[in-house]
Amino acid sequence: MFSQELWLENEKKCAVVRKSKQGRKRQELLAVALGVKLGVKGGLLWPPLKLFACSQISSLVRRAALTHNDNHFNYEKTHNFKVLSGSRPFPESSDCAVDRETPLGKVHTFRGPHWCEYCANFMWGLIAQGVRCSDCGLNVHKQCSKHVPNDCQPDLKRIKKVYCCDLTTLVKAHNTQRPMVVDICIREIEARGLKSEGLYRVSGFTEHIEDVKMAFDRDGEKADISANIYPDINIITGALKLYFRDLPIPVITYDTYSKFIEAAKISNADERLEAVHEVLMLLPPAHYETLRYLMIHLKKVTMNEKDNFMNAENLGIVFGPTLMRPPEDSTLTTLHDMRYQKLIVQILIENEDVLF
Repeated sequence: MFSQELWLENEKKCAVVRKSKQGRKRQELLAVALGVKLGVKGGLLWPPLKLFACSQISSLVRRAALTHNDNHFNYEKTHNFKVLSGSRPFPESSDCAVDRETPLGKVHTFRGPHWCEYCANFMWGLIAQGVRCSDCGLNVHKQCSKHVPNDCQPDLKRIKKVYCCDLTTLVKAHNTQRPMVVDICIREIEARGLKSEGLYRVSGFTEHIEDVKMAFDRDGEKADISANIYPDINIITGALKLYFRDLPIPVITYDTYSKFIEAAKISNADERLEAVHEVLMLLPPAHYETLRYLMIHLKKVTMNEKDNFMNAENLGIVFGPTLMRPPEDSTLTTLHDMRYQKLIVQILIENEDVLF
C-alpha cells in the first residue's frame, strides 16, 4: 500500500516536470519566432508578447497556404448538393435537364442517361436519381455525396450574383483571395474618403446603394463606382456594409459566434485578447482573410480620426451587427449581444497588427 502511494506521488512529480519541460520548449519556440532570448532562468514571456509570437507563426502558416499556388487560392469548399429527380431514360431523349419550380425549390429532371461522377455507376431511379452541386454541377448518387471530398470548384456560369452569394463560393468562382466587392470598395474609399466626416456612420441614399449592388451583380469586377458616377463616398461605404449584411453566412460565422461572445466577456484584457485570437483561427480561410483585410482598412480609418471623427469604438458600433449575427434569429439575443459585438470589432481594429 505504501509503495503504491509512493509510486503515485512520484508519477505526479514526473508529470509536473514533463509539463514544465513542454512549457519551456514552447516558450523557446515563441522566443525564436520573436528573435529574443529568454535568459538562463527562462522567465515566462509577457502574455501580449506571447500572443504576438503565436499570431506571427499562425500568419506564416496561413500565408504559406495562400501562396501554395500563385494562381489559385486553395480554399476548401463543400459541395452545395440539391436533390435531382427524373424518369426512366429513353434512347431518343436528349441528354439534358429540365428545371421546374416546386414548393421545395428548383428540381432538375433528366431526359437522358446520367452517371455518378464519384463511383462512375449509372444513376437509376424513377423519382430521385441523385444530387447535383448547384455551384459546380457535380452529379452523384445521394449515398456517394457523403464521401465526396470538399473540393468544389464553383463555375462562374452558375454564380448568378455577387451579393447574397456565399463568401467562399464567390472567391473560388472568381479565383480571388477576397470578394472583389470588398477590394474594389475599400480601394475607392481609401482613395477619396478616409477624411470624410462620419465615414461608415453616415448613410448614403438607399436607391443609389441598390444601384451599386446591381452594378456588381451585373458587371462583377468591371462595375464602375468611381467619383464620376457616385460622388458621395457614403454610397460606397453603404454598398460595402450591405454586402456584409447580405452574406448568407456572416464574415464571423455562425459556428464561431458564441465563442467570440464568450471571449468578449472575459474581464482580463490579456486573456481576452488571447481568447479572441484562438477563435479567429477557427474561421474558414476566406472569411479570415476578408476580416483581416477589412480590419487593416478600418485601422487606417481610425488613423484619420481627427478628420472623420471615427474611432475604433464608433466603428465597432457600426460593424458589430454587420459582421456577426447570432445563429438563432432572436431579437432578444441580438439586443443582449450588441455590446459584445461592438467590443469584438473594437478589439480586432485596435489589435489588428497583433491578432492577424
